This record gives sequence, structure tokens and C-alpha cells, in this order.
Amino acid sequence: MKDRNKAVYIIGHKNPDTDSICSAIAYADIKNKVTNSNLYHARRAGQINEETQYVLRKFNRPAPSYLSDVGTQVEDIEVRKTRGVEGSISLKKAWSLMKNDGVVILPILKGNKLEGLITIGDIARSYMDIYDSKILSAARTQYKNILETIDGTMVVGNEHAYFVKGKVLIAAANPDLMEDYIEEDDLVILGNRYESQLCAIEMQASCIIVCEGAPVSKTIKRMAEERECTIISTPHDTYTVARLVNQSMPLKYFMTRDNLVTFKTDDFLENVKHVMQKNRHRDFPVIDKGGCYIGTISRRNLLDPHKKQLILVDHNEITQAVDNIESATILEIIDHHRIGSLETSSPVYFRNQPVGCTSTIMYQIYKENNLEIPKDIAGLLCAAIISDTLMFRSPTCTQVDREAADELSQIAEIDIKEFANEMFRAGSNLKSKSPEEIFYQDFKKFNVSEVSFGVGQINSMDKNELRQIKDKLLPYMEKAYKEHGVSMLFFMLTSILDESTELICYGRNANGIVEEAFDVKAETSGNSYTLDGVVSRKKQLIPAFVAVMQQ
Repeated sequence: MKDRNKAVYIIGHKNPDTDSICSAIAYADIKNKVTNSNLYHARRAGQINEETQYVLRKFNRPAPSYLSDVGTQVEDIEVRKTRGVEGSISLKKAWSLMKNDGVVILPILKGNKLEGLITIGDIARSYMDIYDSKILSAARTQYKNILETIDGTMVVGNEHAYFVKGKVLIAAANPDLMEDYIEEDDLVILGNRYESQLCAIEMQASCIIVCEGAPVSKTIKRMAEERECTIISTPHDTYTVARLVNQSMPLKYFMTRDNLVTFKTDDFLENVKHVMQKNRHRDFPVIDKGGCYIGTISRRNLLDPHKKQLILVDHNEITQAVDNIESATILEIIDHHRIGSLETSSPVYFRNQPVGCTSTIMYQIYKENNLEIPKDIAGLLCAAIISDTLMFRSPTCTQVDREAADELSQIAEIDIKEFANEMFRAGSNLKSKSPEEIFYQDFKKFNVSEVSFGVGQINSMDKNELRQIKDKLLPYMEKAYKEHGVSMLFFMLTSILDESTELICYGRNANGIVEEAFDVKAETSGNSYTLDGVVSRKKQLIPAFVAVMQQ
């Protein structure tokens, strides 16, 4: 299995916006260049909105891979490279392999695919519980296996042929009596008596095993060839051969084929632990996403897993983070929002600046490390700054953001105003979108003084489109409210040209919070407010709500 333990994923918040995606791409480029490695990978924690898709297409960059959950998976733990074997090998050979490797289970493969399993217990039962003298043929045992098991030599016959009919017996009696119990196709274990060998062949035995290295005469060989009887010579005595011969049977006859308990590399350890508790096996096979066998794991492997390593960009609220964030190791946080609720188990590099966009910080990091900014990444960073600052209209915008966007636009060879118009129009083209898609395009959850609430936002240059979006969202708010289990829900319909927001709300005391925070009255619908000059969720809406909730 590929060693993924050194990989570091750079990821933004759920329902990512343009800044979240572009910052992750840029910081992965920075970290790989600074460390001269390829260990850092941009990821996304949600679906990409229309605006970001337009930006990525514009600068010919693929979207980061989707990473919805950073819980520890089977791929994050050590997998024992227990060898897989073919089902045709003998029980004796399997026992030897298991003893040498110190394992109690052998995966049986067909190509790279898992066909079955055999345990030491299965092999032991094959020795202790088998009383059927025909089991060697029932198992379709290859002569090659018999030769290997009894240290035999093929005198007459083909080692690749199979013993498929008849029973196994020892010819210890007088030849006159042998005729009474040797049947056609039997396998006969005997000594150096010429008469016994001759009798067995004449009785149409399919194979005779001559023990103690006794010589086989030319006459016996010729008769065996004529009657298609296999002859095997072994240095062991008849007792040893009789004891060993059943160990030549193929594994596939005894292996477990059905209801195998296996794990995939992308299975989460919490689920793995639950399954292991119900199944008291010592080892469990692991297969990859293509169904190919990789190795085995046991309960011991779960004790010290390698947690996924993350760098968070554009957020530091646990409610906005990728699922199972508490199961991962956070190495760094690069952000421009208020310090939120996320906690780390150890100190991390935390860079938080009061600028309008995380991508502005990425621009600064490129400069600080004397790194050339690639043309495509310059375009991404410039787009993110334009988006987050609403083309410098937002109160979050600083002079640093303006200067960064100006230089980045020159590197990317774009006209800021022209590009901004194209980008915002692409992002607000929501007529074909469902209410759910619109609602989650840019949605974040917050916790303040034990009050949980969610805020979504859509920016548009078209007031008519905002009205249409409002009509779609109003019926959907109740459903979203129930799904999230929050106290209140808000949605900002922001007009970029008018620099104002129509705020719709739902939930207990949602109206009261808005009216107290902004000293406004509801529209005639009762759940809608016009907030002139309010365009920023981060710097205007959330601080006003926090001030009211913390009173």
C-alpha cells in the first residue's frame, strides 16, 4: 500500500468559496517549493460553487480533490504484508509458510483478488476430523503436491495431473487378499514387494506409492505406463506416508469462501473497531478500492494509528471544518477571520491577519519567501481577493488587499474591473439551481454564548436575480432549520452594486436579534430586513450578532 503517512492536506471550510479553494491551491504550491517536496496537497471540504468553477476554468486549474472526512482510515495504519497464496498449494506448504511468517491466517488469491481464507484452525481440523479415505480425490489433489509433501520422485506419470477418483489405502496384506479391497482408480501405498506392486496395477489403481526408496523394476514401470498408472517413489516408510499424504490436499478445498470479513483501505477505524468486536478473528484481510488484496490488520494495529495531517486555510471554527477534524493532526492555520472555537492538541503555527482575504496572506507569504508567483496562481489569488472584498467595496477590504490584487492582476495579465464583472455574473447565475444548492453555496455555522446559528450569503450584481433567489429560499428555510438543529438561520442576499443586503431569517428570536443588532424593522413579510451598507458577513453581520448575544 502506498505510504500516505507523510502527506499533508491543505483544506478550507465546508461549502468552500473562492478564497478557500484558491488559498489551498496556493499554499500547497508554497509549501512544496519551500520544502522541496511534493507532500502538500490541496483539498476541498465541499462542492465548488459557480463563481469558483469559473475562476478555475479561467486559469486552467483543476479543482482540488474532495475530502469530506478526515477521520483515521485503514490506509492510515500499518498493514502487515502477509503474503497471499494460490489455492492449489498443499496444506503442508501452507502450514510451513504460516509457521515461518508467524501468522495464523493465509489469504488465498486468484490473481490479485481475494478468493478465500484459511486459518491454522482450519488446517488442524483437516488433520483431526477427516476419516474419509476418498477425501484426497474429492479435493482434486495434484500429484505435484503429493510429491512435495512426501519428498517423492515421479517414476511414471505426469506431476501436473490430478488424483480425482478413488480412495487411499495401504497394501499391507498378502497379494491374494489385496484383490478383495483394491478398487479401480485407488491410490495404493505399498513397499518393495513385486507381487503387491503388480497386483495393484492389475487391479487398475490410478497411483501406487512405493515406500522406503525401494527400486521399481522395468517390468512394473512398463505395465504402469501401459495401464496409465502413476508411480511415485518416496524415502519414507508406509506409516509416515500414510500420515503425510492428506497434507498434500489443496488449500482451496478447506478455505472459507463465503461471508469473509474484510476491510477496505478507505474504511474508517471507528467502523473497523465495531466490526472487530463482533468477529473474534485475530487477523483481517485488507483490500484496496479496486478489490485487490494488500495485507492484513489486527486489533493491535489500531492502537497507534497515524492521524491525517492538515493545514487549515480561511477558517478556524470547528463548525465550519471538515468532518472528524478532531481525529486529525492540525499543523497550521492561516486565516483572516475572528478566532473561533477550534482547539488543537498541541501548539501550531497560527497566522491570523485582519485583511479582507486569506489569499492576500498567501501573496505575502510568496513575497516573504522570495518565491515567484506562477501566472495561473496569481490569477486565482487575485480572483479570491476580488470575491472576498466584493471588488474592494466590503469594509473588510484593506489597502494591503488592494495593493496585492493590483500586483497579482499584472502577473496574471487581467483587467480587474472587467474580470470582476465576468466572475460575479458567473457566480450569480443561479436560475437553474435548486434552493438547496443556492443555500449551501456559501453557508457557515457559528456558536456564540451557547447559541448556535447559521448564515448563508449570495452576492449578485442583478437585483432581479436576488428577488428570484429570495422566492426560492423562503420555503426552504424551514427544512434547513430542522436539518441543522440550530437556534436561528439567516441568509444574506447582497447586492454588490447597491452595497446593501436583504437579510431573511428563521428561528427562535431571529427577528429580535436582527432588530436589536441593526435597529431595523421587518419588511411586510415579517422575516426580511433591508440592511443598507451591510455587505460583509465577517466584519459587519457576525460582530453585530455577537455583541447582542453576549449582552
